[in-house]
Amino acid sequence: MSSDTPATSTRETIETDRTGYVGRITLSRPDAMNTFSTKLARELDDALVELDEDPDVRAIVVDGAGDVFSAGIDVSEHADHESKEAYREWVAQMEEPFHTVVEMRTPVVAAVHGHAAANGLGLVAACDLAVAAEGTKFGATAPKVGLFCMGPAVPLMSSITRKRYNEMLLTGELIDAETALDWGLINRVVPEGEHVDRAIELAEPMVEKSPVGIQMGKQAITAMAELPYHEAIEYSNEQFAELCTTDNAREGIGAFLDGEPLGAEEWPED
Repeated sequence: MSSDTPATSTRETIETDRTGYVGRITLSRPDAMNTFSTKLARELDDALVELDEDPDVRAIVVDGAGDVFSAGIDVSEHADHESKEAYREWVAQMEEPFHTVVEMRTPVVAAVHGHAAANGLGLVAACDLAVAAEGTKFGATAPKVGLFCMGPAVPLMSSITRKRYNEMLLTGELIDAETALDWGLINRVVPEGEHVDRAIELAEPMVEKSPVGIQMGKQAITAMAELPYHEAIEYSNEQFAELCTTDNAREGIGAFLDGEPLGAEEWPED
């Protein structure tokens, strides 16, 4: 399938499509505020993996259908379980997309509107970049129903500072988009209704650049963030040396030195 061919597929709770090199995943349980049911969590994870494995996808935008991005976990499923082990398996499925977003090679941009609460907040925090419409609210709201945003806390703790994530997690109160921008949770606040288009715009510079460089770079960033300073430098040297051996590096540097940098369609397949 060529990169300029739109591709669309629909699951029960997720819609995916691709235009050019940008894939898109839409959470599609609008009547349930796009809450994470077991099915949505599984289908979201499957869609992320599917697009990450597509050689024609170089960036992914995740958004929500209806009035909100996602209001968190579907707590109506709580009554379906009784034992601690059953609950552990249930919540592990809910948080699996957080693992996948961070581990996958393709950059993911959240396009957020309405509310991003609990697991919705966690998904935004896990994404590499995020754009929010004016009026969007963000919150770790689980304490309001007798729970706590333990899973969403993990990506949140990697996104903002300790005092700020503690305020969100311990109070359960909502913050607005401007505060989320100031705190570093998101990258842009845009006019209402423009969040998806602006997220795609934010993704476009990435798809123009070396796909291998961006993919290896994203994975290296994730690994280096967990390493002590000197070990991170050593790791970066190893990864950079490997990147230097690729056709993307050889042809990209050659084209640059010739004064004709490669365009999106010109990068070789390594």
